[in-house]
Amino acid sequence: MTSAAQWFEGARPRTLPAALAPVLVGSGAAAQVGAFHPERALLALVVALALQVGVNYANDYSDGLRGTDADRVGPLRLVGSGTASPAAVRRAALVAFGAAGAAGLVLAALTTWLLLGIGLLAFAAAWGYTGGAKPYGYRGLGEVSVFVFFGLVAVLGTTYVQAGRLTWISLAGGIGCGALACAILVTNNLRDIPTDTVSGKRTLAVVLGDRRSRLLYPSLVGAALLVPVAVAPVAPGALLALGAVPLALGPVQSVQRGVSGRDLVPVLQATGRLQLVYGILLAVGLVLG
Repeated sequence: MTSAAQWFEGARPRTLPAALAPVLVGSGAAAQVGAFHPERALLALVVALALQVGVNYANDYSDGLRGTDADRVGPLRLVGSGTASPAAVRRAALVAFGAAGAAGLVLAALTTWLLLGIGLLAFAAAWGYTGGAKPYGYRGLGEVSVFVFFGLVAVLGTTYVQAGRLTWISLAGGIGCGALACAILVTNNLRDIPTDTVSGKRTLAVVLGDRRSRLLYPSLVGAALLVPVAVAPVAPGALLALGAVPLALGPVQSVQRGVSGRDLVPVLQATGRLQLVYGILLAVGLVLG
């Protein structure tokens, strides 16, 4: 019987900063124009976190059925390890998606029903990453989806449901959060190049290869850190986000040094911490103006 601790680990909690940070930044961008609404920010947070957990369980389910998780390094894979049945993991994914959908419905009722269309696209992207007949995550498109949905859509959507409009600052914040979310995925896929290559899972890291993937990682981190500099002429407080730079040095150096396999797990954790601190500092900076 699968324990609560195993379900928690299977939800991959270290990926949750990718959901939390954009909501913080989007709320900071809303506050920057005097339109912060805590109840709507909380609903957006529920949507983002539940969607992230749903994605993680859905990937566990689909990869487990395909056998690509059988020899995977890193966090516990519930289906691949035999810890939980595929049906149970699928139900967990659907419950998480249901929670995201319920919170999204409330947000749509409070703002605009157009959010339902965006929500449906998000659910389709979440399931289609590794599920379905032709999963796009197996064709090197995972980073594109992560950038769009856990960067642009999450930040811009959070700002919109509070301010009723989009701002170029929220767009910039979406680029920063999206870049760091992609950095997390690049780290994950860099670690899994050997097993993904054998199983036929052509992630972007497999397509680019080890060397170019190690160049992509610092490029994504650097792009995120340029965002507060670009926003500073309008909102000087955004420069507070540069306080996250020390957290970027260690993981960037590790990737450039060539660490691989299990040694990339701490890099994955450090990148998650970087994104969380970056999101907090950028949000606070935008509030300060």
